[in-house]
Amino acid sequence: MQACIAFGVGLLAALLSIGAAAQSAYPSRPLRFVVGFGPGSAVDVAGRLVIPRLSEILGQPILVENRVGAGSNIAAEFVARAPADGYTLFVASIANAINASLQKNLPFDFLKDLVPVSGLVTLPHLLVVHPSVAARSVQELVALGKSKPGEILYASSGNGTSAHLSAELFNLMTGTKLVHVPYKGSPQAVTDLLAGRVALMFSPASTVLPQIKAGTLRALASTSRERAAAAPDLPTVIEAGLPGFETTVWFGLLGPAGLPSEIVDRLSVAMNQVLANSELKAQFAGQAMDPLILKRAEFSAYVRNETEKWARVVKETGMKAD
Repeated sequence: MQACIAFGVGLLAALLSIGAAAQSAYPSRPLRFVVGFGPGSAVDVAGRLVIPRLSEILGQPILVENRVGAGSNIAAEFVARAPADGYTLFVASIANAINASLQKNLPFDFLKDLVPVSGLVTLPHLLVVHPSVAARSVQELVALGKSKPGEILYASSGNGTSAHLSAELFNLMTGTKLVHVPYKGSPQAVTDLLAGRVALMFSPASTVLPQIKAGTLRALASTSRERAAAAPDLPTVIEAGLPGFETTVWFGLLGPAGLPSEIVDRLSVAMNQVLANSELKAQFAGQAMDPLILKRAEFSAYVRNETEKWARVVKETGMKAD
């Protein structure tokens, strides 16, 4: 009997040793970044920028797979259903945090079926107006909006996008009633804003910086917590007198739920090492992006807070998906 027990204990120890060795050997083959938007999109560009240095640290190639559609829900579900072995990762974005409450009957649970691994970048919105708009500050825009309820039009890149929800959060926090005009994308929205068909827009910084520099659009504020590196002279909406207002486009890495803690830690540490690289920061700056360097637990809290924040906005506005 004692011999049997000893054999069993020895076998268990051997199996545990094998399992530990397998995890310590991670990664032993190429990884895959799944992106929910097309090549050349901001989230795709951000993901590709980190790959060379991350691949070098991990010692394995990293491939990009674009699974486009349904506001990146197709890609998110694909990764949620993938083996939890650390070889298939999702380059998630703020769109997924919004979709979690805006899109009904999703076939996966964003917070339960995916595990946050690492931040990637943030991209601030800039609040821009057509030059004909009288307001030259956030406070003046609030006063103008209250004096003309239901009359001032704002553009967005589509219903349920971060630009749309940023403006609706602004309406909620200021008591204004700016009216939404959705477009099929940022280029179309900016075109009509430049023509004066709409008055304002909360736009990703990279989309409108050329027009701001040319004087064809006027920037009132950035929506990030700190001043945007791409527009350091521009005050934040918080500085301009609206405490607690913060909206940024963000991207990060997520994996399937059940991903071993050791693998999450390995990826999180490696990603933060990559994001701290000065040359990469310069590349990000060229895209008006800032590295999102957070510890594993901090990024997990960040994703949850973002998801819950936009769920409140969706609920309070009664917003519905197209």
